[in-house]
Amino acid sequence: MKTLYKIKQVLVLLLFGFLTSCEDFLEIETPDNKITSEVVFDNDETAISAMTGIYNQLFNSPFSSGGHTSVTVLAGLSADALEPIRTTNLSYMEFEQHEILPDNNRNLNLWSSAYNIIYLTNSLIEGLSDSENISENLRFKLEGEAKFVRAFTYFYLVNLYGDVPLILSTDYQDNSLASRNSESEIYMQIIGDLQAAVEILSSGYDQGERTQVNQTAAIALLARVNLYLKNWEQAESLSSQVISQSNTYEILENLDKVFLANSMEAIWQLSPKGSGSVLTNTNDGASFLIHPFFSFLANLKIEHAFVFSINENDLRVQNWIGFHLGLEVYYANKYKIQNSTEPITEYSMVLRLAEQYLIRAEARAMQENLQGAIADLDVIRKRAGLDLLSEINPTITKENLLDKILEERRKELFTEWGHRWLDLKRTGKAGEILGAGDPLWQETDVLYPIPAAELMTNPNLTQNNGY
Repeated sequence: MKTLYKIKQVLVLLLFGFLTSCEDFLEIETPDNKITSEVVFDNDETAISAMTGIYNQLFNSPFSSGGHTSVTVLAGLSADALEPIRTTNLSYMEFEQHEILPDNNRNLNLWSSAYNIIYLTNSLIEGLSDSENISENLRFKLEGEAKFVRAFTYFYLVNLYGDVPLILSTDYQDNSLASRNSESEIYMQIIGDLQAAVEILSSGYDQGERTQVNQTAAIALLARVNLYLKNWEQAESLSSQVISQSNTYEILENLDKVFLANSMEAIWQLSPKGSGSVLTNTNDGASFLIHPFFSFLANLKIEHAFVFSINENDLRVQNWIGFHLGLEVYYANKYKIQNSTEPITEYSMVLRLAEQYLIRAEARAMQENLQGAIADLDVIRKRAGLDLLSEINPTITKENLLDKILEERRKELFTEWGHRWLDLKRTGKAGEILGAGDPLWQETDVLYPIPAAELMTNPNLTQNNGY
């Protein structure tokens, strides 16, 4: 893979460099301005700095930033909530119309930046293993965090592209010729990494900052993975472990407080500190909000049909969806700050408690525990100001309840990490819902194409069907 044609020394320099742009750390003199792995993993402080560099890279990476080439935006366009404002934006239109060309540059950036994150985590894991100067407890902790980030990244790669290369080292010669591994192999690695993280990490947050992966984040992602794999009992058990931590996490009644920094609903967030600039806003806010006067800079809007599908009394319409009079379009308003150099008040949300209630609701319904599923769904509906299912339809059928859960996920998690697109794929409803109004829809559209540039540089890669 061309994205992995980097020697380890250069990688560590990059990893260390992202931290230097954001926080002060121990300055180390090395010949020719190069940071070697031996120096980076020379002591606890520099090892911590290297992991912080990965978190900072997650905020900046096209794959995970919340910006215009992120999973949130591109998978959001593929679903039925987000649209480009201008049809002349061809790279966006390809995602929205499910006609992505293999040479689409945004698709290439999505793929390559995700593998860059994986390469960084592999480098950190190898560096910790090779170093004799890191305290044992810290070594295990950082390894757990790195394995979580690797699993998190592979979760999106396997769901967006299907079979993908499983890269677990920094050997660029082997990596450059890696063939695709099966989805089951990728999921085995994801589960293994997450289980290791659960065993290693603690449930606390350093200095109260929810920008660091902890044990609960690993449990939460494991719950989602088991939901996708239809392991209903495990999904219910894992989500229950998260929900039970009521002293740390809660569903906030005020919807405008959900996406604030260190929100009680947040399980894991990314901080704008990672940007390395004076800007203190999230990339999500920059991507989705429309300036009242500089609307010509806006690129994205919420589909009218999605807005009109939501009950007008739903507080999520009032708090999380805005309307721009000049453009006459709706936009996502979960984040309130588009551009700022003031003190940080919002972090980019990655994992939050509401999803865990929705995971458990679905897992319970699939196990015929309809009353338990209704109770979980009502937690989300109550916060949205809606009538409770337990009161208006307590005898709802399993099939209708599952439809309600899927629709509630759509309304709750829109413009967050491509949930709607992945939900339609995993439930087999993509063709039914998206294909109904799209004469060009093909079932192979549920996977993105492997970027053409990657196929040209790696003869062992093959293209997804339909491209």
